Amino acid sequence: MLRLALLSLTIFALAAAQSDPGRREYEIRCARCHGADATGGEGGPNIQAQIAARNATELAAFLRVGRPAAGMPAFDLPAQDMTSLVAHLRTLAPMSRTAPPAIVRKRIQLSTGETLEGQVLNQGPLDLQLRTDDKQIHLLRKSGERYRLVTSETDWPTYNGDPSGNRYTQLSEINQNNVAQLAPRWIFPMPNVAQIENTPLVVEGIMYVSSANECFALDAGSGRLIWHYQRARSKGVAGNAAIGFNRGVAWSGNRIFLLTDNVHLLALDRFNGELLWETEMADWHLNYNGTSAPLVVGNLVISGTAGGDEGARGFLAAYDQSTGKEAWRFWTVPQPGEPGSETWAGKDVEHRSGDTWMTGTFDPESDTLYWSAGNPGPDFDGGERAGDNLYTDSVLALDPKTGKLKWHFQFTPHDIHDWDAQEPLVLVDANWQGQPRRLLLQANRNGFFYVLDRVNGELLLAKPFLKKLNWAEGIGKDGRPILKTIPETSTGETYVCPGFQGGTNWFSTSFNPNTGLYYFQALERCNLFSKNHGEWQTGKGYMGGAARPAPGETFEKVLRAIDIQTGEIAWEVPQSSGPVTASAGVLSTAAGLVFFGENSGAFMAADATNGSILWQFPTNQVWKASPMTYQFDNKQYVAIAAGIGIIAFGLP
Repeated sequence: MLRLALLSLTIFALAAAQSDPGRREYEIRCARCHGADATGGEGGPNIQAQIAARNATELAAFLRVGRPAAGMPAFDLPAQDMTSLVAHLRTLAPMSRTAPPAIVRKRIQLSTGETLEGQVLNQGPLDLQLRTDDKQIHLLRKSGERYRLVTSETDWPTYNGDPSGNRYTQLSEINQNNVAQLAPRWIFPMPNVAQIENTPLVVEGIMYVSSANECFALDAGSGRLIWHYQRARSKGVAGNAAIGFNRGVAWSGNRIFLLTDNVHLLALDRFNGELLWETEMADWHLNYNGTSAPLVVGNLVISGTAGGDEGARGFLAAYDQSTGKEAWRFWTVPQPGEPGSETWAGKDVEHRSGDTWMTGTFDPESDTLYWSAGNPGPDFDGGERAGDNLYTDSVLALDPKTGKLKWHFQFTPHDIHDWDAQEPLVLVDANWQGQPRRLLLQANRNGFFYVLDRVNGELLLAKPFLKKLNWAEGIGKDGRPILKTIPETSTGETYVCPGFQGGTNWFSTSFNPNTGLYYFQALERCNLFSKNHGEWQTGKGYMGGAARPAPGETFEKVLRAIDIQTGEIAWEVPQSSGPVTASAGVLSTAAGLVFFGENSGAFMAADATNGSILWQFPTNQVWKASPMTYQFDNKQYVAIAAGIGIIAFGLP
């Protein structure tokens, strides 16, 4: 009788599969790895969220390409088989289910004697996440038979930790005497992400990390997921957003602000990830894309856009935090007849770049917003844009309430080497020639270190920080480069140092007021530049030429410490050379440490006074992000994105 019953069930299952060709395709090709219901199996993860994030067309396109590097083969199926498979996959997506997931509620007694009641979000042997009816999230840790509340005592609430842009912290639990004991405390892998350029935020115990069109809320003490927001990646966007870059989010009140790959600014509820509002900043079909972390100033959230290598006309815009309504917009490239337009010649007025893809800084004392503008377009061909090309390659000092320009300083007039000014703008208060002064520091991509008076934009110091620099003799008192004549080779190229990646780039820098030193990653590299005039096209680059390594030459990545009073290099840490250059910045601490990502993939800590290496941890990843720090449950953590995950380090 039992055999007959089993035979009947087998026949029924076979009949069901035969009547549903999509299910048959899934069981043949997918179920062994991802399980019969797509919740994960022997060889693959839960893919329900990935199915839900794509429509039928996107699913089919994804299946035909696959993700071989992650173990998923491509499926080049006949059209009818693909249609059937996609239709079955859609039935497995969470959004197609009629029954919502079960909500588990608990009444928790705390070690203080108080009680909390609410929805259990996640629970482990020693920790629990509880959302109470007022939407607040409470992070709990086991304490005997009860729980205790935990949170962060020192947050990291903005992209650079502070609106000044200086990645410097007063936290000192991790110091020169114990840093050798530093080890990973938790790791959070970000699913289906190729690489991460993100700097996490930490607010009241919750860490917020992002990738393209995604935001994750984590328990900052364990890395355990609290919620996840995701929307489908946009098809057809140009630039770095097409690769999946996203450098971070902004926070204010109960909102998290995220810029999407197709330049939509989103406000999410920071307690559950629900979308509160959405504003389109620009038409992505004009080669705009989004990669940067916004900045909160007062009741506004301010963001720039990417697209400088694709000819998108740059602007910076501010939006009301409550509604998403635009408050003001500043265009970095003036239209004919506007102030600054006399610095441009040529007819292509709509594709002159100057984009604003790096997060700015803010000085509350003077109520001034500082933002950097990118390179002019086309990048390498200046023949159709004679003049200084304002306000490209500049720092802009703006009124944050109106967007009106207070002053500007242009680092590289008429740039033809892609030396944008999208390096961190660091605001510090320090003595200058014996008098207190409000300063702005930047190690610029053109190879010079600058000190400006941030009140009026006056140039105080400009000094080269590279050994290989051949395009200028120096910077004049008027702030303009004193140019050298660079001859063309027989092939029409010019040999220029630094190369198009610059003497440094977008990754974080730090000033330590105790040492008086400014720390940053430098790149000693030259390129052969060539011009190639072309027309602007949607979805394509607008470089106007190319840059290639000089034959036989290698590059050198160096951590450098500069005395801001003189511009002299106090010490340096040469790094391993390899096939690629890493993009990891620095973090300095009051305890005398400088954390940085070394070019070979090691995460390191150096003595802030002399550069001696005190600790290292080999991640064996190519760095694309910069470190940050916070204090959670009375312990200091240092976190950084490495490869496809976030690693938080702490003491035993």
